[in-house]
Amino acid sequence: MRSSQWYGGTDRNAYIHRAWMRRGLPREAFEGGKPHIAIANTASDLTPCNMHLDEVAQSVKQGVWEAGGVPLNLPSLSLGETNVRPTAMLWRNLAAMAAEEMFRANPIDGLVLLGGCDKTIPALLMAAASVDLPAVVVPGGPMLTGHFRGVPLGCGTDVWRLSEEVRAGTLSQEAFLASESAMIRSKGHCNTMGTASTMACMAEALGMTLPGTAGTPAPDSRLLERAHDSGRLAVDLVREGRTPSQVMTRGAFLNAVVTLAAVGGSTNAVVHLLAVAGRLGVDLTLDDFDRTGAGVPLLVDLQPAGRHLMDDLHRAGGLLAVLKEVADLLDPGAVTVTGRPLVDHLGDAEIWDETVIRRRASPLLDDAGIAVLRGNLAPRGAVIKPAAASPGLLRHRGRAIVFDSVEDLRARLDTVDADETSVLVLRGCGPRGYPGMPEVGNLPLPAKLLAKGVRDMVRISDARMSGTAYGTVVLHAAPEAAVGGPLALLRTGDPVVLDVPARRLDVDVPASELARREPVTTGFAAPARGWERLYVDHVLQADQGADLDFLVGSSGHEVSRESH
Repeated sequence: MRSSQWYGGTDRNAYIHRAWMRRGLPREAFEGGKPHIAIANTASDLTPCNMHLDEVAQSVKQGVWEAGGVPLNLPSLSLGETNVRPTAMLWRNLAAMAAEEMFRANPIDGLVLLGGCDKTIPALLMAAASVDLPAVVVPGGPMLTGHFRGVPLGCGTDVWRLSEEVRAGTLSQEAFLASESAMIRSKGHCNTMGTASTMACMAEALGMTLPGTAGTPAPDSRLLERAHDSGRLAVDLVREGRTPSQVMTRGAFLNAVVTLAAVGGSTNAVVHLLAVAGRLGVDLTLDDFDRTGAGVPLLVDLQPAGRHLMDDLHRAGGLLAVLKEVADLLDPGAVTVTGRPLVDHLGDAEIWDETVIRRRASPLLDDAGIAVLRGNLAPRGAVIKPAAASPGLLRHRGRAIVFDSVEDLRARLDTVDADETSVLVLRGCGPRGYPGMPEVGNLPLPAKLLAKGVRDMVRISDARMSGTAYGTVVLHAAPEAAVGGPLALLRTGDPVVLDVPARRLDVDVPASELARREPVTTGFAAPARGWERLYVDHVLQADQGADLDFLVGSSGHEVSRESH
């Protein structure tokens, strides 16, 4: 056991390590080669979606003890999407770095990773990939569906929808505020196929959860059962020596890309999967999302791409039932934390409600993969989610209306000269530009157009958008405006051409004219100190996962110096 490097022997250091841990552990915890399992726990009262993870951790502990291991709670940096400013993404890399350092520095043999809200599972996967200690993920699960005036509410998705109806004048402010108490019915993360649900599905598709766990609602007693079983499994993983690098292979990442399309998952999964792959040295690029996702049908009828919600997906058969329909597209050799291939776990899966999970022969959309666009506005790529877009806008030419920052957008949105053919462009919101690449890409529409009944327009940015959002929204344009990317050359009035089937995003302006223009980087000012300064100086672009340049690649779990 790795932990024996701390606890084994009779010298002073071993004495200190054991004695201080004897406040709660018996002498037997340090004998007989018992695996010490850290439970990386992102519970926090300020991360509402993860508040229940202390309860989940107790079930994990019971499983670890039962299997002959020693469970140890390890509080990990927690990022709540709804509260932290300016955006939780600013600290994803910090959370990953802090977790990695604590995993490496402490006397532990294996890991159970407890995450829920959007950035917590990606950060923990990045950390586990970097240290490569045996690990298993337990997703915190989605909330139950709340209802308002008899209508089910999709967390996030209906916030965007209802707030736009207020601006359109079709819903009163009083009714909007009255829905607030019904939006969040129970513990758990968003009940739509937003980023939190998507990343739980990605963890399972990567092989990092017990198959059948992703999507189990947070209040469901079966989540605690799965947590208990995951604690047992963590002990087995240590004894068998199965590590994340053996599970998260290139084949596993391609399985995740297939899964992302089949469930209609969040565009944020692209930047997170690229970051995790970078930590492992797995060759994954934007082109893999387009190439592998092409032709994958959308089978899950969930908001924001469809109608239903996460507890519906669970009762309808869950993720394994979805994957069974596309089993021929999955890598048959990619294994899970069980040691068996993912495809081996699909045999007993069944679809119990075909209005929620469609059969392969009758999908919601024939080709649902994330589309990667290139052109003179995004030479290194941009992404769009066709499943959440308006089909009539996937080929579009319109006059650009350019905003230089979020603040500029808020100040001028309702006064600009726009019609429904206009293309709204927001720049200065990429990884460096804000900084942190906030979820502001799904720009609200001008009030006068909402009043006319317009509910979607082409929107382009170097930012991200919430996985719960929808619309014909082009995101992650790289390189971003703040580093001199082509969006910085765009001017209001320029004709912009979007052609998703052809995978193109261009401004129809002569190259000679673009070469004469000075880039506009208004609003970008490098922070003077602290984490933000480190982040801005070292963050990579969206097409590289927006990780820090010096964190790419695995460092392993060996500690360079002993304690003294």
